[in-house]
Amino acid sequence: MEYVEPVVGIANCLGTPVCKYLQYHRKLNDYVRNFKRIRDELNCKMEDIELQLKAELLCPLGKIPKKGVENWLKAVKEIIREAQVVENKVSNGRYLCRACNGKLVDEKTREMEEFLDNSPNASGGLAMDGLSAGLPLPTSELVGEETVRNEIWACLMQEEVSKIGVWGMGGVGKTTIMKHIHNDILKQQRFERVIWVTISKEFNVMKVQDNIASALKAKEYLDKEEDKLRRAAILSEMLKNAGKHVLILDDVWDKVSLEEVGIPEPSGSTGCKLVLTTHSEHVCKYMGCKVIKVKPLSEDEALILFLNKVGPNIVQSPTIMPTLKLVVKECAGLPLTIVVVAGTMKGEYNPRIWKNALKDLKERIGKVEGVEAEVIERLKFSFDHLKDEKVKDCFLYCALYPEDYEIHKVELIECWIAKIFIDEMDTRQEMEDEGLTILKRLEDNCLLENNTTQFGLHGIKMHDAVREMALLIIRMNPRYMVQAGLQLEELPKKEKWSPDIEKASLMCNYISEISIDVLPTKCQLLTTLLLQENPIKKISISFFTNMPCLSVLNLSSTKIKSLPNSISELKNLTTMLLRGCRELRDLPCLLMLQELKKLDLCWTKIEEVPEGMDLLIKLRYLDLEVFTLKEIPAGLLPKLVHLQHLSFDVDNEKTSLKAEEMEPLKKLEYFTERFEDIGELNKFISSMQQSKKNLIKYFLHVGSYSMGCERGVQNWEGELIMHPIEIQQLDIFKCDYLRSLVNDKSSFKNAIDLRDCRIWECEGIECVVSLSSFASSSAHPFQSLEVLDLRDLPKLSALIMKDAGIGSATTSTLAPSATFSHLKEIRIFECSSMKTLLPHWLLPNLQNLEEIRVSHCVEVVEILGAATSKVEEKGSDALINFHLPKLRELELWALPNLKSICSKSGVMVCDSLQLIHVVGDCGKLKRIPPFVPLVGNGQPFAYVPPSLTIRSSTEWWESLEWDDHPNFKNVLKHERSIW
Repeated sequence: MEYVEPVVGIANCLGTPVCKYLQYHRKLNDYVRNFKRIRDELNCKMEDIELQLKAELLCPLGKIPKKGVENWLKAVKEIIREAQVVENKVSNGRYLCRACNGKLVDEKTREMEEFLDNSPNASGGLAMDGLSAGLPLPTSELVGEETVRNEIWACLMQEEVSKIGVWGMGGVGKTTIMKHIHNDILKQQRFERVIWVTISKEFNVMKVQDNIASALKAKEYLDKEEDKLRRAAILSEMLKNAGKHVLILDDVWDKVSLEEVGIPEPSGSTGCKLVLTTHSEHVCKYMGCKVIKVKPLSEDEALILFLNKVGPNIVQSPTIMPTLKLVVKECAGLPLTIVVVAGTMKGEYNPRIWKNALKDLKERIGKVEGVEAEVIERLKFSFDHLKDEKVKDCFLYCALYPEDYEIHKVELIECWIAKIFIDEMDTRQEMEDEGLTILKRLEDNCLLENNTTQFGLHGIKMHDAVREMALLIIRMNPRYMVQAGLQLEELPKKEKWSPDIEKASLMCNYISEISIDVLPTKCQLLTTLLLQENPIKKISISFFTNMPCLSVLNLSSTKIKSLPNSISELKNLTTMLLRGCRELRDLPCLLMLQELKKLDLCWTKIEEVPEGMDLLIKLRYLDLEVFTLKEIPAGLLPKLVHLQHLSFDVDNEKTSLKAEEMEPLKKLEYFTERFEDIGELNKFISSMQQSKKNLIKYFLHVGSYSMGCERGVQNWEGELIMHPIEIQQLDIFKCDYLRSLVNDKSSFKNAIDLRDCRIWECEGIECVVSLSSFASSSAHPFQSLEVLDLRDLPKLSALIMKDAGIGSATTSTLAPSATFSHLKEIRIFECSSMKTLLPHWLLPNLQNLEEIRVSHCVEVVEILGAATSKVEEKGSDALINFHLPKLRELELWALPNLKSICSKSGVMVCDSLQLIHVVGDCGKLKRIPPFVPLVGNGQPFAYVPPSLTIRSSTEWWESLEWDDHPNFKNVLKHERSIW
């Protein structure tokens, strides 16, 4: 057997001329030396490019790497990795392999030389202007704050005012006003950058420095520096290079030393402004600010806001209105208490309940002294009216997080499942639905703020005053200890641990070691211990010995390398979270943890499955998304028959599964894993269909491609046996042999519930839908599709073809009428064979289309085309209406050959259009298309959709030609792009 590899290697070289073969054999060492020289040169070039790129990104800030530079760096890193593989192979090669190794080295050397020759031109700059000003913040409704808002705005526009202090009591609306102003500044583009940083009560210089650097997209330059003084110097330079900017420090509780943080003193000469919000007028004066007070709303303004929140039906009740007005009066004009109390009373139509609520509010406020105490009592009124104890527990759980912490909704619901209602329902889906219902109720009552951004980040926050109310309730109950985000460097001393404590939150501190000296000895009732996001490296051996009731332990995102053996004594532990413990390499035996239901080891460094896991038969949730894991022991999974969530690293080839291992898992709902080949996947899908498994979400990786789905299964060009009736989301990556996703052989034409489809990096894709047999078929592929995202598809030339590889469809072979009929967004990125995005004949199917984004498609000539339409046959004078009634945004980015948005003989009919955004190299696009209104189809004459804005660089705008419609430019609104 030892000669098999050399013989195979020689066979691979048989096509090489003899003289060249001998040269490879004799001069292998010379080839290797040249190989190493070129590799080192390429490595040096890569490092030089990276260093210059970092310098460009830092000064001035706000730039982003050019796409070609990013691609080159990514490819070079891959080729250097491959070169290392070649070097290892050659160094381990046998004598008979010399010629083949020589050929391999030579080929890889030539490949690296090509990368050297095509390296980015550093003299031309490696970065371009990016999103410099900032991102809009999510805001709530603003009522009756026009006067103070205008006062703040006037100060921002005055050169002599450089520091502004906005102060007022808690809940009066300071932060909401400043969020609106932040977004207004972005729209007006008076400043190059707007930076928002929340300070919080527990002031931490390094945290503030990190937050400012993060807002500047430059946190990496502070990460390696621990000295506060040096960090301040670096940050100061960053801000000086940030151009004319506004820095907003929200929720300042005490005076802040700008010099200590590294904030340059703002002045009229620089045009930079500092705005802070605070409870204290004294803080404003101490820091030399122009002082602006935010006062409570007037009675009329308060009533308007309350009625907006409580709902229109209640307004129509004459028996309720008198009491309602008195309830509003008790809210003291504070927007926070108004919306919270209104949320509590929403949908309540019984006048007697309104009168009782008024009585309750009056009694609460009458029994306390001090404005802040009155605010807390008003908020507690809303908490008490939740009534359902489970909902109250879920709300109070949110107070275990630090102040101003953005809690991800999925994470929060997972915590509720783990602790509050884990045993109440049969399926995870039911528990998640219950969590979403509770979350919605707390949001509707305004006890939690929805912090979901326009970019889809799903989070919630607690207003400071609401959290204070929750903490007050918790402090009255000795069962809680909350010391989250307080900059603690060690655990609280023994005397702080009451024997009655059930829940302890110490997350987000600076605790690095848990030693025997601070070991709590009276934790007989402790059920929940939250230690995540601490730099914990070591835990005392006997730390967990005195916690017999502990059921939830969270050590996620710590620096722990190993866990103490006392973990094994936690016989009532149901949830152990170690996600993101990137130094963790092994765990003690888990044999005794018979109650364990959730184990999260994602992104740890363990190499072997912990001992005793095969006996944890109550496990419902297991995340082993671990790249270092060497194997999944045979027979492990069939024993864990209650699993509902199972996840492995799909890029780890060592953890490929066999289908028969999955057969016993009848309760599985969420699944992420790799299968070795199509055959194993088919076996798994077949067994899933036969046993009617509950799979709702899954991500599967097979061979060189992967699939991600929700609510269903899918088919693969006839090679898979899946029939995706209920599939809602489909992601296809690097599946090179596919030519089209939907054709007469594919069962995707039956995927009537598919909502979201992404096809990325598939070398062979020529179209999305092939119409080879649909003319006589009742199938309507993609009839429910809302989002279509196509990226890095070099052969894609059309969305729909008569047949892949034959040509685009024409009006004689139109797509089924329902195909794409619900499509809202199309994204096309780096599809280098696409010339026309949407032909005229396809537009009747796209009447719900809202957004079109086309980027880096070098061959695109037109977005809306008529080349294949029969309308063209009527003659060049025929006017073609491109009718897209719901189109809101059209984004065109780096399209060097784009000549028109729609064909020259066409006009656009889309009154809904709000934005045409032109970014990067679109130099051949010289005209904005003419428009006609939805009603009437006469010749266009300087008509513009009512809300349309053209956003672009000034240079591109000035280069446009207006010969056909000279008045058009005067009625179009132009806005300078911040990209």
